[in-house]
Amino acid sequence: MRLFKDLFTRLFKSKNKNEPWLDYYSREERSIKFTTKSIYNYMVDRVGEDKDFVALNYFGTKISYNEFFDNINICARALRSFGVKEKDIVTICLPNMPEAIYAFYACNKIGAIADMVHPLSSKEQIKFYLKENKSRFLFLVDFDYDKVKDILDETVVYKTILVSPKLSMPFGLSVGYTLTRSIKIKRPHLRDSDYMSWKEFMLHGLTYNKEYKPNVLKDDIAVILHSGGTTGTPKGIMISNYSFNALAQQSSINVIDVRPKDKIVTILPIFHGFGLGVCVHTPLCLKVETILVPEYDAKRFYKIWKYDKPHVILGVPTLWEGMMNNKSFDHINLSQLKYIISGGDYLSVAAETKINEFLHKHGAHINISKGYGMTESVAATAYTFPGTNEPGSIGIPMVGNTYKICDPETGKELKIGEEGEICVNGPTLMSGYLNNPKDTKAILRKHEDGKIWLHTGDVGYITSNGIVYYTQRIKRMIIVSGFNVYPSMIEEVLESHPAVKKACVIGIPHPYKIHVPKAFLILNDGYKETGKLKKELKKLCEEQLAIFSVPKEIEIRGELPKTLYSKVDYKKLEKEEMEKGGKK
Repeated sequence: MRLFKDLFTRLFKSKNKNEPWLDYYSREERSIKFTTKSIYNYMVDRVGEDKDFVALNYFGTKISYNEFFDNINICARALRSFGVKEKDIVTICLPNMPEAIYAFYACNKIGAIADMVHPLSSKEQIKFYLKENKSRFLFLVDFDYDKVKDILDETVVYKTILVSPKLSMPFGLSVGYTLTRSIKIKRPHLRDSDYMSWKEFMLHGLTYNKEYKPNVLKDDIAVILHSGGTTGTPKGIMISNYSFNALAQQSSINVIDVRPKDKIVTILPIFHGFGLGVCVHTPLCLKVETILVPEYDAKRFYKIWKYDKPHVILGVPTLWEGMMNNKSFDHINLSQLKYIISGGDYLSVAAETKINEFLHKHGAHINISKGYGMTESVAATAYTFPGTNEPGSIGIPMVGNTYKICDPETGKELKIGEEGEICVNGPTLMSGYLNNPKDTKAILRKHEDGKIWLHTGDVGYITSNGIVYYTQRIKRMIIVSGFNVYPSMIEEVLESHPAVKKACVIGIPHPYKIHVPKAFLILNDGYKETGKLKKELKKLCEEQLAIFSVPKEIEIRGELPKTLYSKVDYKKLEKEEMEKGGKK
């Protein structure tokens, strides 16, 4: 059906000149009504009465929807027994594990706000989040105890529930985890009443029997996610029930082939909008078996594909590299795959071609799809599906979203095909930054049409048939002798060379050009750094790029620095170069 729509769109003039992407959606899809229910109540309605099938799969422990809802209800009662009420902030600092999912939905059931924090955050970051949010209750992975024991007195947290990743593991794995990892973990003194184990906490829920019916409204804040934002400073991003549910409704339209009891691999972290919204809430609302993976392990990842045979996986580009370089996958059959979706970072055309070849070689009948978005819009705002999945594109706006391209300097709307800042309007926009009205106003702006538009800080353009292309972060753009240079274009050229596995380009100071590009590369196996190779790469750039875009320097490394979200940390590379310059 969508392929036919694509053909129709290309052969005939669009009926939606200002929003040509609407031609790809049916009338029914375009007229979607977004729910006003709470996150928890929407999921309950979507699952319905039949709950006798798998909701969560954790290292082979399969938890039915019946058991899943029971645990949420016990967790909700336990929170109430400790006085947690509507609009209280509860911090969940846990990896992808069942207890984290129970805590998230339990918070929503009683009207509390779930503050999702990366368990590998530094001591100072965790302290900052807890103080900024005034969080009073904390779910903490047990290996973080030593990190926070000295800082909690500086916060208003009055109870911390320590949760071990081994709790829901099968017996054998649980014993193995205890012997190899858990035994080394420091723990609070038995008499320290500020802390409690998960099992002790849940016992309080079993004995609490008071009725509590919160009045949760659609615009109430339900989730706080954390991001550097467009200015690079830590921010709490406030997401309402309405916005979070809208993402699930939009996503379900884009994965129309997914059926109840299908399986999804959820390896993207739940402290991120992409992981929590698209990889947990959406599949659970679609009655899909959600395979939780707390951390990447090549052997276990392979076993999931061999024995569970998942139908859907979402990940970032580094995950696909790991998958393709995993020798165990040489003989794997991926014919059951319905969707493999990349997001979180730009997927170059070279990488996209490579993963598609890998998929087809292993029996898959699909190409990789791409999603685009940012935490300030929960996760995704655009998505590719058949008919819109042009190489290098990010697809079309998801149902209910509107895109426009604006001049970054003047804010004036540009014409179709012109390059400028991507601006988004739609139901998934954040409510704002926590305690930060100034930065909220800078990114959420009311335009002349009376609508609120999210200014993404990303450069891109829209084609005449409604397909969107992402070019570059505005702040990553390098000015070389007055010319705009986009690092992603240089990276694309370098990664087209068979020797290059990953490229990252930054601007470094230059005495009279102000800045010039410098490329950092990781090489594929079998290639070594030589003067001849560097000359080849420079020649390749000279053939395909404007002279001012050719890297002044090429540095080859064993690895590139990564952010907590597995993106290449180009800011760290920039800092290193600045420090070098200072020493010189």
